[in-house]
Amino acid sequence: MGRKGLWLVAAAGLCVFLLGVPEAGAVSSSCEDCHQKISPGLVKDFNRGKMAKTMTCEGCHGKNHTSEKDAAKAELPTIATCQACHPGQSKEYLSGKHALGTIAMEAMPYTHRQPDAFIKGQKGCGGCHTLGLTDASKRKTKAREYYAYGMDCQNCHTRHAFSKAEASEPEACKTCHMGFDHPQWEMWSGSKHGTAYLTSRQIDPANKDRGPKCQTCHMPEGNHRVFSAWGFLGVRLPEADKEWMGYRATILKGLGVLDPAGKPTARLGVVKAGKVARLTKEAFDAERRRYTVVCTKCHTPKFVKENMKNADLMLKEADKILAEAIEIIAGLYKEGLIKKRADYPAYPDLLTFYDVNTKIEEELYSMFMDYRMKTFQGAFHNNPDYTTWYGYAKMKKGLVLIREEAGKMRTARKK
Repeated sequence: MGRKGLWLVAAAGLCVFLLGVPEAGAVSSSCEDCHQKISPGLVKDFNRGKMAKTMTCEGCHGKNHTSEKDAAKAELPTIATCQACHPGQSKEYLSGKHALGTIAMEAMPYTHRQPDAFIKGQKGCGGCHTLGLTDASKRKTKAREYYAYGMDCQNCHTRHAFSKAEASEPEACKTCHMGFDHPQWEMWSGSKHGTAYLTSRQIDPANKDRGPKCQTCHMPEGNHRVFSAWGFLGVRLPEADKEWMGYRATILKGLGVLDPAGKPTARLGVVKAGKVARLTKEAFDAERRRYTVVCTKCHTPKFVKENMKNADLMLKEADKILAEAIEIIAGLYKEGLIKKRADYPAYPDLLTFYDVNTKIEEELYSMFMDYRMKTFQGAFHNNPDYTTWYGYAKMKKGLVLIREEAGKMRTARKK
């Protein structure tokens, strides 16, 4: 073969690599002729995936878009699109908490006060909470504004390859479950569970599952439901421990679920819809059993029971501290030392997060969303460093600061 022939072979190989020319057995599509020029990465990704062997772009995007002049006619997939071929996984997913991501975000009062780029532009909470918008009519009107909304499955099975292997690795969870209020990646990867998995994956890939990954516990046997016993808010009702129930009543007032007199408010319905708390004993016990079954595949029942009990009690200790801090600030409202926002009842609204007016309220927000989360989440992820230094110790520090600041305010009033 001459030099020119070798050059042509090399060029053809480069095109296959860069443009994603379909592999042998893949179904060809006229869409690729155009998209190899304007979005070659998407074509390459699609052709490296298994779906390229059995379907074309029309399967997800419809047939109405045929040229650059009618790009707006291209359909954007929803969970219903995936459901047609993956009914079992879709059913599991829709019964779990991930499918409620959009509901949870929209339910938070602070969401509607944020910049458009933060929510709609997906540069903040909207970047992860894009799951669950499955209403087709709503999706069509907002498709260009909320591009990823409704594309539930792609949050783990990254488009356009939609790889099962990728979604099965813990890094697939890392995009959302890291940092500040939910650093599950940091907790897990630094725990003995995480180090056992990650090091084994490097040195002994065949036995990497000697340490559990995220999916081992949260998606046993590949179940797409994904739920936890405590929920995002770390709240369950009823509570048999009367002392703990006292702390929790204060926290529920701070969450706006109970009014100052202790009676349920309309926000209870929001909590139910988002399933961010367990509101019956049966619901909590059912979720707890799911995890203990997984744990006992490696550990003895006694070991599992003891560790679960101690993790629960770390949440109780955090709640004790948080409840006192909430009551202090509620007292400052009552005394007029902090001007209470018009949209607040007698208690600070923890779900407005960082949209507060004073330093002392900012510290309470940090205690709830940061330190308390790390205290109990670190305990359940078997990372004592997170439970201690990022969680419990900072809970105590926060309470000291709030006590001190409240004392200063009361002293200044007397002068």
